[in-house]
Amino acid sequence: MMGTVFWESPFVLDPPPAAVERHGDVDLHVPAGDGRHPAVVVVHGVPGPPEAPDARDWPLYRGYGALLAEAGVLTAIPRLTVASPDDLYTVAARVAAAAEMLRADPRVDADRLGLWFFSGAGLLLGDWLRDPPAWLRGVAATYPLLAPLPGWPPVDPRFRPIDALDLPAGAGVGAARTEGAARPTLVLTRAGRERPEVAPTIEAFTAVAQRRGIPLCVVDVPNGQHGFDALDHTEESRDAVRTARDTLLT
Repeated sequence: MMGTVFWESPFVLDPPPAAVERHGDVDLHVPAGDGRHPAVVVVHGVPGPPEAPDARDWPLYRGYGALLAEAGVLTAIPRLTVASPDDLYTVAARVAAAAEMLRADPRVDADRLGLWFFSGAGLLLGDWLRDPPAWLRGVAATYPLLAPLPGWPPVDPRFRPIDALDLPAGAGVGAARTEGAARPTLVLTRAGRERPEVAPTIEAFTAVAQRRGIPLCVVDVPNGQHGFDALDHTEESRDAVRTARDTLLT
């Protein structure tokens, strides 16, 4: 992998390529076969390096689209750009719109959707933890940033997933679930060699989940670094990616 920039690094797995449809700023990775498929929105890491190409074209995210399609899941990957904390509002709306686009697709079972967040996109988790709609069955987060970093400009509390996790389910304004309804399953993938600025946010998040008794399925990658699914081509990495996918889908 030496000398390869991250966005050109190959995915750690080699699933058969899926049919990809580009609808404006959203790519759909379409599984074979008829019927109404479960669906997942893959929320790629933000902010990306300014010089990087569209994340939908990175081998990493095309790999995840193919990996989910291989399991019979129709996957949406929206293009997201963040240059300042204010852009998080726009990106959050785009993720929600991608979910609604999937739900309206006749190939999709509108009541079986999941969301999978990566890296800095973890800040967008707050909305879905605070007010999870009834159709949201599962949420995954892989090496996520779960709190704004020190030194950042002020970030709306909406984008503080740790605070959202500390609310009773349904406590958010306009929650679509009834009182006492279950939260969606949370699948958290932790890299053992996580970046020092990201690791404490994951530790704090898991501590709150344990304190509140919120079910958290943790997938540990002890020797993995942030971005292990493109950087660390090991059996451990491959097992972790498969386990995260299968746990989310289950």
